Amino acid sequence: MTVSPFDHPYLSGLVGDAEVAGLFSMAAELEAMLAFEVALAKAQADQGVIPAAAADAIAAAAHRFAPDVASLREATARDGVVVPDFVRQLRTVIGEPHGKHLHFGATSQDVVDSGLMLRLSRLPPVLETRLGALVTTLGGLSSAFGARSLMGRTRMQAAIPITAADRITAWRSPLERQAERLQTFAGSGLAVQFGGAAGTLEKLGGKGPAVRAVLARELGLVDAPQWHSQRDRIGELAGIFAAITGSLGKIGQDIALLADRGAEIALAGGGASSAMPHKQNPVAAEVLVTLARFNAAQLGGLAQAAVHEQERSGAAWTLEWLILPQMAVACGASLRLGAELLASIRRLGSE
Repeated sequence: MTVSPFDHPYLSGLVGDAEVAGLFSMAAELEAMLAFEVALAKAQADQGVIPAAAADAIAAAAHRFAPDVASLREATARDGVVVPDFVRQLRTVIGEPHGKHLHFGATSQDVVDSGLMLRLSRLPPVLETRLGALVTTLGGLSSAFGARSLMGRTRMQAAIPITAADRITAWRSPLERQAERLQTFAGSGLAVQFGGAAGTLEKLGGKGPAVRAVLARELGLVDAPQWHSQRDRIGELAGIFAAITGSLGKIGQDIALLADRGAEIALAGGGASSAMPHKQNPVAAEVLVTLARFNAAQLGGLAQAAVHEQERSGAAWTLEWLILPQMAVACGASLRLGAELLASIRRLGSE
């Protein structure tokens, strides 16, 4: 057992997803924070808040910035967030007279939340592509086996005969709905965060909304008023993750039960047993159930993280950092395993 099986050297082969996990790496986070600071400087120069030369100097410094990670670690332990030391280091690289214009009017949460949204903006296309592939595979299974008979079961007991197409439709329809939810979220939920110390952008005077609009455009995010203590967007995305893993967990559970009875499904491959060489364990199906239950459990924790006291919270915010990345990776891994499992079906139903 390990602290996080999602990036463990070998357990990640079971429950991990390198493509999704890469969005939550230190390199990706630092890149996103730099992108925020460069875009903010450009937006403020565009609106006459800081000199254009300062924005150019900030952009140039970002390209050659090599952070002292040990210092970032030590400072985060002290400050509770990486941004103060990150800004200090970057200001040193920028130098005078332009360093003072870096991060003007922003707060740490603006950098971290906007950076998170910038990284998350790369995720819906990945998940949508995988969902689309699963839907296509299920369509192929319905064409190949849909007319065959399955015993319909209610409350784990034999009920009445159904077709394989009936069961496949119950697998496919939720995935189609979740792809639509992802598209909607990508269009409206990936919002820039820019509010300053207490959400009022007081240092920018009347130019705050205009700067925010340009900042959002530069980052490719939705322009929205600050949402420091309004975490419904995070909760909505986590709900989509849990819905996807839950639907795939249902598929995994159904296939594991079909495999247990033996007559109604045939699967290629399977996992080996150290004690019983003749066995082929339905590992992918089992892990889909595990990841569905994992994300269901994490969703409750993220709901707790919605309770941000007053204008900004440290405790609730930090809780998101512990939970959301693992939910995202679990979702990616479920889609990967779902594709493997469905591709292994050689027969479904009986003549």
